Amino acid sequence: MDPNPSPPLAVTHYENFPVASWLCPPQLRAPIAAIYAFARTADDLADEGPASAAERLAALAAYRADLHALAAGQAPSARWPAVFAPLAVMLQRHSLPVPLLDDLLSAFIQDVEKTRDGAGYAQRTELLDYCRRSANPVGRLLLHLYGVHDAQALRESDAICTALQLINFWQDLSVDLPRGRFYLPEADCAAHGVDRAQLQALQPTAQTTALIGDLAHWARSTMQQGTPLVHRLPGRIGWELRLVVQGGLRILDKVDALRGRSLCQRPRIRAWDAPGMLARALAM
Repeated sequence: MDPNPSPPLAVTHYENFPVASWLCPPQLRAPIAAIYAFARTADDLADEGPASAAERLAALAAYRADLHALAAGQAPSARWPAVFAPLAVMLQRHSLPVPLLDDLLSAFIQDVEKTRDGAGYAQRTELLDYCRRSANPVGRLLLHLYGVHDAQALRESDAICTALQLINFWQDLSVDLPRGRFYLPEADCAAHGVDRAQLQALQPTAQTTALIGDLAHWARSTMQQGTPLVHRLPGRIGWELRLVVQGGLRILDKVDALRGRSLCQRPRIRAWDAPGMLARALAM
């Protein structure tokens, strides 16, 4: 592999949270960008464009084979050079845990399969297992880069990452539901007297509003379980994490303020949200 590969893919997607921002130590921006490019490209294979489910699964299988080839010291295919050339260098330089990268792919594959089958999540525990693979590996990879490995830090990182994933679900209801993606646990829907037809109508009712409020509260309490981590991480990583946490909480504020209308309106972080987020980050 070229020891000086071309730069990783640029961050071109809308993101709530900073990715390899100026707060990140310069020596870690390249590995973080390589991880982001790997995850972002896999996510695009799973849900962007007109491909069929079979085509998406085939592409993800090939992508996974390239990851496993790198892990075995072999050359990947030439299909995604902008992803795997930088990643190969970072795997070697930083000993990135490959099983965490593989967990991300297993979650993307599950997304395709569930969407294809019109399947959802029966219980919160099932959705949490998805978050364990779709979100938590990112936090653990970042902690690995910073040399943080203690069990408490990992638990708190998992709580923050799970919360961010849940927040993304409740933020994207107006996008996911028309595409056949159902992340609201069926047990919660039943407890509030909500069925899929009500959700797919994208019209708030008293029942759907109560459901979304309950799920937003779950995400907020999960985030609060992880926030002590910001006080135990030194320097720039702690400040980066404060802004990540506050970005997630700001989205929840907007979900709450919409009072169920997030079914038909996607809340977003705007430029004018930044001063409030920074003030909250400073006060943590």
